[in-house]
Amino acid sequence: MDKIVSAKDAIAQISDGMTVGIGGWGPRRKPMALIREIIRSDLKDLTIVAYGGADVGMLCAAGKVKKVIFAFVSLDFIPLEPYFRLARQNAEIDIMEIDEGMLLLGLRAAAWKIPFIPTSVGLGTDVIKNASDLAIINSPYDEKEWVAMPALKLDVSLVHVDKADKRGVCQIKGPDLYMDDWFARAAEMTIASCEETVHSDYFSGADEARFVHWERSETSAVVPISGGAHPSSCAPFYGFDVEHFKEYNASAKEGGFDAYSGSYIDGKDESEYQEAVGGLDAIISLPLPVY
Repeated sequence: MDKIVSAKDAIAQISDGMTVGIGGWGPRRKPMALIREIIRSDLKDLTIVAYGGADVGMLCAAGKVKKVIFAFVSLDFIPLEPYFRLARQNAEIDIMEIDEGMLLLGLRAAAWKIPFIPTSVGLGTDVIKNASDLAIINSPYDEKEWVAMPALKLDVSLVHVDKADKRGVCQIKGPDLYMDDWFARAAEMTIASCEETVHSDYFSGADEARFVHWERSETSAVVPISGGAHPSSCAPFYGFDVEHFKEYNASAKEGGFDAYSGSYIDGKDESEYQEAVGGLDAIISLPLPVY
């Protein structure tokens, strides 16, 4: 079985109106090459589920999004993602804003194929007041109220991984998996871009297999793109591009997304994008952040 495809062919499997989960966390290990491919496409009316960063902001700015289900959308050292902020202020998108743990429970419920998971997270907060999708239920065991966090069923998930083979075995060695394993299991289809493809024998030893976090059957397509997380980080390979994020953030007030996209995305393939940001050598030389 060979699941290796181009980014364009992978994104061609997504249809208008689908619910798309995006792995990673803020400016960390986002499948940005796949996001750029969506921007180049004619896709529209997507529902995005994410611990968001520039992935969400760019898709909103490009007019691809109908609704965002999120716990946060941030560039980390730049607290407010500029284009997501504009989309919300201008009421251009529908939203469901929930707690980080609630989003995780929604993914787990979808992965386990159950309609909801009861939780006390969110009780007594404005999360419940402002999220019409959430219901409060009574427990049959302790006579207490619980939030029924609904399953976040995903048509497709996009993730970026370190290494993968043609069968769809994916490896992540960074210090934090985030929730990528749950994004993969919650989706009908998972598209994984990767820094490097390897022979399947690479995973035969325990030292490498222990960094495989979901079953290969959950991976529908593998897209080899070294540097494909840029400008987000991909530890242990490279950090996030602070200067590029600053330029991206400033573009919201100086030229808008059309100017940014015209410089880096429109009419360019991924190799041309990387040339525009200094080349792959510049990407992999970005220092890892220190916390």
